[in-house]
Amino acid sequence: MKTAHRKTKTLAAFAAILGLTLTACGNGSGGGGGGGGDGDGPLAGAQLAVGSKEFTESKILGQITAVALEDAGADVTEKMGISGSATVREALESDEIDMYWDYTGTGWVNILGNTTENVPDDLYKAVKEADAQKNNIVWLEPAPFENTYRIAVQEEFAQQNDLANMSDAAEFIQDNPNEGAVCAASEFINRDDGLPGLEKFYNFEFSRVVELDLNLIYTQIGKECNFGEVFSTDARIASNNLTVLEDDKGFFVEYQGALTLRQETLKKHPAIEEIMAPISAALTDEVITELNGKVDTEGQLERDVAEEWLQSEGFIE
Repeated sequence: MKTAHRKTKTLAAFAAILGLTLTACGNGSGGGGGGGGDGDGPLAGAQLAVGSKEFTESKILGQITAVALEDAGADVTEKMGISGSATVREALESDEIDMYWDYTGTGWVNILGNTTENVPDDLYKAVKEADAQKNNIVWLEPAPFENTYRIAVQEEFAQQNDLANMSDAAEFIQDNPNEGAVCAASEFINRDDGLPGLEKFYNFEFSRVVELDLNLIYTQIGKECNFGEVFSTDARIASNNLTVLEDDKGFFVEYQGALTLRQETLKKHPAIEEIMAPISAALTDEVITELNGKVDTEGQLERDVAEEWLQSEGFIE
């Protein structure tokens, strides 16, 4: 593969700066603020800080957690929209936040330093045990949904070029380098379980990488780039008429979502596990995709979506 001539192009600098500003100030659903509990319940008197990463799903999961803990009596400070997996994890370890939702694939590769090869069959168990032993971090029981990285193209482009999976894409890009641009966010571009690993695994290279804010990628596939990074549970896949390419050789690690927190926090407030267990169990692929869509395609606020869902499921009144 030739690597010398490929350049990564960064677009929408203003959007990136705006994103950092919003991260610092909190998201539109209460970001840096806090929510007081009602002073009653199994977490009465507890003061807890709930964080999230910067993308919609993580913010929704953070708000679901915050609302549920408030309902149980906790005084919750929201720190949603922290940019970057490493940054939010550091916030957890340094006691800036008490908990946030992460993904087993991220835990295995980015936190624990493993590769995407020789992944254990029970990834959640392996991550849970290793992170507890090395870092005193607890992974509560995971939700049944899995939100993994994928590469997507416009439906029409897929049909015209017979693209169904990543092997098809690799062959197409090698034969048509002028059409092999990919839109991706900074984190995916630099993660071993992201772009570098994907290209190595399928033995090809995108001819051009366009770095965009994650939220811009879905609308730019088929415009700025023929290919783009997406999350498998993102409702914008359907709303933008995208076809997700099958990972036919199985590169991407399983990304099952789970609430993570320090062992000392759980020991001090064991009710957190009991409160969150049934909530996590109800978060299927279909449910989380629908919730994501309420924010990304309908324009609702993450906290409103969280409260409505928790009420509809009977988790809060």
